[in-house]
Amino acid sequence: MPPLRPLSRSSACNAPLKHITRHLGPIYLQPRRSLTSTHPPDISEHPSPDTAGHDSHYDPPTGWLFGVPPGEKYKEEGWEKTWVWGFWGSLAFGVFAYAYKPDTSIQTWALEEARRRLEAEGILPDCDDEAKK
Repeated sequence: MPPLRPLSRSSACNAPLKHITRHLGPIYLQPRRSLTSTHPPDISEHPSPDTAGHDSHYDPPTGWLFGVPPGEKYKEEGWEKTWVWGFWGSLAFGVFAYAYKPDTSIQTWALEEARRRLEAEGILPDCDDEAKK
């Protein structure tokens, strides 16, 4: 067991303890115990799997897939076709919108602004004039 450390009496919250410490001596704080245990657990604390009160989690194979018996065709429900078209349609729309969204990055704006200023000062030739020739 680690050594005990004395309680600090400098704080105001320890003032009510002065009359006790005069008669009993200094107050010591016990260190906190660790959460890990060094002794093995008692077998009686943990019930065996037979007495735990749960059934087996194993389901034996029946040959049915998603509740459809073997040899029968799956019957679609009314909402399934709507869900599939809505999911894949919205995904296609999102990909299309992302592919054709305007470029709003600061790098593109800075490059266009620098080109415009250089063309205005006459350092770069105007791209529109070369395209007209």
